[in-house]
Amino acid sequence: MSAHTIAIIGAGSVGSTIAHTLILRRVVGDLILVDIDDELCRAQVDDLSDGTFLSDVRIRQGTLEDARKAEITIVTAGAKQRPGDTRLDLIDRNYKVLHSVLAGMQPMRPDAVLLLVANPVDVLTAMAQKMSGLPREQVLGSGTLLDSVRLTRMLAHRLKVADRSVHATIIGEHGDSQCVAWSATTVSGQPLARVLPLSSEELSTIANATRDKAGSIIAAKGFTSFGVAAATTMLCESIIFDQRHVLPVSHWREELECCLSLPAVLGRKGVVGGLPFKLDEGEQDALEKSAKSIRDVMAMCAKYV
Repeated sequence: MSAHTIAIIGAGSVGSTIAHTLILRRVVGDLILVDIDDELCRAQVDDLSDGTFLSDVRIRQGTLEDARKAEITIVTAGAKQRPGDTRLDLIDRNYKVLHSVLAGMQPMRPDAVLLLVANPVDVLTAMAQKMSGLPREQVLGSGTLLDSVRLTRMLAHRLKVADRSVHATIIGEHGDSQCVAWSATTVSGQPLARVLPLSSEELSTIANATRDKAGSIIAAKGFTSFGVAAATTMLCESIIFDQRHVLPVSHWREELECCLSLPAVLGRKGVVGGLPFKLDEGEQDALEKSAKSIRDVMAMCAKYV
């Protein structure tokens, strides 16, 4: 059993499901759940603790003071987008939540990794990098990892192969301007175009279905939680155990002057490296437009940081 500790800020549907998945996967020995709603947090911990006999993981309710001592702190706390809200409306509310959380966690342990799982994740990740006091490489967002998993599963289902045989990546913003790196998509090492020739219309349909999947789930049940919990757990495993998996997460890209998702090497110190990721001309243009979209929003949010 790992002796490491992970803290989760936010005991709602996402935070509690992440905790449940971490417990079942035995990623760490200790979990701390923190929420401003004391009664909800206590109930979630009591409920989750009933399932820890499967893994012997210890879970307890804690404070921001406790969370600042954890190796990884996952921030899920934040407002959900309401009908009629603009992206700036959402940022305004979630900045206030993030500012309060990070102010209560100072000073954070110098080797901590801060993982943002709240939207809009790219903008909030950049804000957290400025507010946390941690090196940029230790502050990252869940980004397009789940989007990429969804795309991979769609392609694997169509090909009737295992998910692990397909390598597909969505890059850029976790949002409307995200794009698929089709030229880098492979099936068992072979280019997708060679294994499954698809028209531009078919590629566009698949990309749109991937982007819109969360919306369809939210429309039916009000939130998503299982997929994001699995993706977050994958990130935590790579960080805690220094596994060096290459995954698309939101992190600072100097050449694009913003946080967005591109494949990064994840280890104990967060983003510990990168690999060359060649795009064709159209994909590079789409990535740069996505980056500009994020920078434009950041410019409008300059008053916050």
